[in-house]
Amino acid sequence: MDDRFNPQPTIYGQNAGGFVAERNRVLRNTYTLLAISLVPTIFGAWAGLKLGLAAWMITNPGMGMLLFLGGAFGLMFAIERNKNSSLGVGLLLGFTFFMGLMLSQMLSFILGLANGVQLITLAFGGTAAIFAVMASLATVVKRDLSSLSKFLFIGVIMLMIAGIANIWLQMPALMIMFSVVAIGIFSVFMLIDVKRVLDGGETNYISATLAIYLDLYNVFVNLLALLGIFGGSRR
Repeated sequence: MDDRFNPQPTIYGQNAGGFVAERNRVLRNTYTLLAISLVPTIFGAWAGLKLGLAAWMITNPGMGMLLFLGGAFGLMFAIERNKNSSLGVGLLLGFTFFMGLMLSQMLSFILGLANGVQLITLAFGGTAAIFAVMASLATVVKRDLSSLSKFLFIGVIMLMIAGIANIWLQMPALMIMFSVVAIGIFSVFMLIDVKRVLDGGETNYISATLAIYLDLYNVFVNLLALLGIFGGSRR
């Protein structure tokens, strides 16, 4: 039949078939790059432990925080500036290596526990389970969730302030509250970021990967912190 008598619905300025194909391409590339990004993260964490960066950050918390903030935000800015080129992929992988280096401080503490390896495995499995749930919800939730991002971002700013303050306050109760709230906020961010790709709101797989990677990273770190506090066994 002539397509003039069977018009295709349009979504974001393109026909439905083209939209679905483009969305699936972005989603596939995002998940592939996300999986690849775990490799430099692991190598970065290993390097941080071997080079003594974890011990240095523990003894110099203020300098460690400045290194983290400067490196993370600088690399994220560079990634967004180059997200439409192959350089963006290289910068993203460099960013995940850097985040692995920063992760070594937490891993140093956890691996000092008798059941440290089991806790890391449990945190990884828990993070994967949360991601599976949020990604599944993103396929069935019809409501536009983008408006929640503003409120969640305010929550992230408050978490950053609390985290910096607790470097000197060293309050266990604040650390627990921080981790619980962070897991909740970044789990919802995970749902929003996956849904943005599914809805066609995010069409760049490098930006999508960066957003989801940060969600996963923060959920993992804070879940691991809680497991270390409540389930860690001293040697």
